[in-house]
Order: sequence, then structure tokens, then C-alpha cells
Amino acid sequence: MTTHGPVLPVWSCGGCDLPWPCPTRRRELCAEYADAPVSLALYLGGYLVQAAEDMPWAPAGALHRRFIGWTRQPPEAPQRSHSKRADTTTPARASSGRKTSDGT
Repeated sequence: MTTHGPVLPVWSCGGCDLPWPCPTRRRELCAEYADAPVSLALYLGGYLVQAAEDMPWAPAGALHRRFIGWTRQPPEAPQRSHSKRADTTTPARASSGRKTSDGT
């Protein structure tokens, strides 16, 4: 039995006080439903409906990502920091070393 269950109606985790399902509960659910990903999505879909009723101010997309969207991805890994510059620039094309017909 996990201590990382939802605290209603705010949907925080009873074990770590993060938004439920927290990363720990997500890992537990992935292990429990390893051979049944559709069942996991259906299980969490029921919670999504209940959470939407409890938190009508929460955007639907955010609730979907929180409750179901993560199920199609591997469990959360530590995030790498990215600089804004690296995210907004594109790498220069590598030159093939060949000249075009205009001599460039």
C-alpha cells in the first residue's frame, strides 16, 4: 500500500504534498500496470473526471497532461537545464566541401 495517494478535493499527494499523481506514484503505477497500459489510462481517466469536478478552475489540458498524458511516456527522468539560446537557435549546416556552380 502506497502513502502517495490523493488528498481530495485539492488533489495533492498524501505522501509528499506534490500534485497527485506525484512522480513517486507515477513510477508505482507504471510498475503495477506494466503489462496493461490501457488499463492504467482507464484507471487514471476516472480520477481525471473526478479531479475536473473538484477543480473546475483548472485548465482541461493541464489536467489531461497531469492524469493521463504522462502514461505514454517513460517515467520522469531528471530534467537537464537548457539555455534559452540553445533552444531558439538552429545549428549551422555542415558544409559538404563541394563547390556549387556559382563557385561558393
